[in-house]
Amino acid sequence: MSIQEFQPPFVPLVERDSALAQQGFALLEAGQVEPWLEADGPALATLRPFWDALPSDEYLKDGGRYRSRRHSCFVVEGPKIEQVAHRAHWQPLQYNALHGGMQRWFDPMEPAMASLPEWTRILSRLGEPASALHGHRPWFVEAHLFRIDTTDGIGRPTPEGAHRDGVDMVAVFMVGRHQIKGGESRVFEANGPNGQRFTLLEPWSLLLLDDARVIHESTPIQPQVEGEMGWRDTLVLTYRRGGFQGD
Repeated sequence: MSIQEFQPPFVPLVERDSALAQQGFALLEAGQVEPWLEADGPALATLRPFWDALPSDEYLKDGGRYRSRRHSCFVVEGPKIEQVAHRAHWQPLQYNALHGGMQRWFDPMEPAMASLPEWTRILSRLGEPASALHGHRPWFVEAHLFRIDTTDGIGRPTPEGAHRDGVDMVAVFMVGRHQIKGGESRVFEANGPNGQRFTLLEPWSLLLLDDARVIHESTPIQPQVEGEMGWRDTLVLTYRRGGFQGD
């Protein structure tokens, strides 16, 4: 029996900020994202190989081996971008009951990626919807490159379950999927009954979340072909006012 896939509720780029303000999330298809970033598919593809060299996440408390990642931090104010000294990723238990309250030192992004013009445009452009929500200001940005694979037979993109991140805006780019099923995105009102379910399939489609208003999660992935490795690659960036968590 096939599992129904709910179609992503994409909005036009011109409705991005109003959708984010009114419903707490906005979903953009790649055809809208690419011109906004001033980068077509081949240009964004220059970022793709960096997901093939992500170190294993050694902090998973469920004993899994299914997650690899890198993590770096930036301060973004309009077109001005500053990469800060490498620091731990920290969240309070309030927002991450599984891995909160601990300093997690992940390997930083590779300098070759951080210096690409496509990367700096991503950081700068995402400041626009964050500032539309909360006013123009410096944004304290944490960038996470994730690969969830099927090494253990099942991979969990959000082992902590449905959650908020303790920031102001979360951006989730689908970078790529390889021979998997599952990985459905779910977005729910933090203080209400409404929610949306959909599966991001297209590379460089983008989910924006107002972290104060919604909670989110992604369902586990499984291999499409038994015995063959599959994976799901995403880029997650969080924008926060006033400083990094843990400061």
